[in-house]
Amino acid sequence: MSDQPLVSVVIATYNTDQYLPDAVASVLAQSWNNLEVVVVDDGSEDDTPARMALFDNDERVRYIRTENRGQPKAKNLGLKEAQGDFIAFCDADDLWAKNKLEVQMPKFSDPRVGVVYSEVSYIDQNSTPIAKEPPYTRYSGKVTDALVISNFIPFGTSVIRRKCLEQNGGFDEELPMGIDWDLWLRYSVDWEFIYCPEVTYVYRIWPGQMSKNYRGRYDNAFRILRKFINANPSKVSQRLASRAWADMYIGRAMAIASAEKTISEPLSDIFTGLKHDASYMRGWKSLVKLMIRRV
Repeated sequence: MSDQPLVSVVIATYNTDQYLPDAVASVLAQSWNNLEVVVVDDGSEDDTPARMALFDNDERVRYIRTENRGQPKAKNLGLKEAQGDFIAFCDADDLWAKNKLEVQMPKFSDPRVGVVYSEVSYIDQNSTPIAKEPPYTRYSGKVTDALVISNFIPFGTSVIRRKCLEQNGGFDEELPMGIDWDLWLRYSVDWEFIYCPEVTYVYRIWPGQMSKNYRGRYDNAFRILRKFINANPSKVSQRLASRAWADMYIGRAMAIASAEKTISEPLSDIFTGLKHDASYMRGWKSLVKLMIRRV
């Protein structure tokens, strides 16, 4: 791998003017010098254009403003405009650590590696650190089996090889949510993933995030899982598929139970999950938790 190949950083934004300048500045502050930042404004109605004017004199930054067409199309436009052999991402309300690319880029010395990702830390809307344990176990290598069960890759930490995009495509524009999981599943068929345990990304938790839409998130997750299994029958065994469906139903059950303090719908989901895989201990433990809470 040549010394410091160009990395294109795609930032898609919509009405995040209060955070976007800090996100862009954190990318530009990288110890890795050879980079460009492609900011795609998906029809923001706030002061995003004025805030982005702060970077008018920085030739590393390109600001592209479009009508509101949704997150997948905005990100795909960023991918189309990206000129680097490697592509990274930063959400408009998050931050990069200064050494992010310096830590992750050397992992691409192996040509089989298509995606390198890392660990995250958390802050609130006021940039105050939040103590939070990583919600998932991370994996390296051929990760399809683990990825079918859960999306353990924090999206903004990822750096991808351009060849992944050329060979396996960009974001599915028919999906309003979960587009990163769909992307990783497709890439996992042909490429290896590498996890860096270093924290190189700061994820902001604040009111109004799309990620809080748990029902929409699960609706799309069901759709993504079905799409991937149907497209890759030789890559997902029947046993793994049963476990994946069980996990999906049980995860939705507990999300609804926690958010809505209800029991009938979550119970139905848990029983459906256990029908798919009666040996899945998470399902039985979730059932006990649900009943104890009800009592």
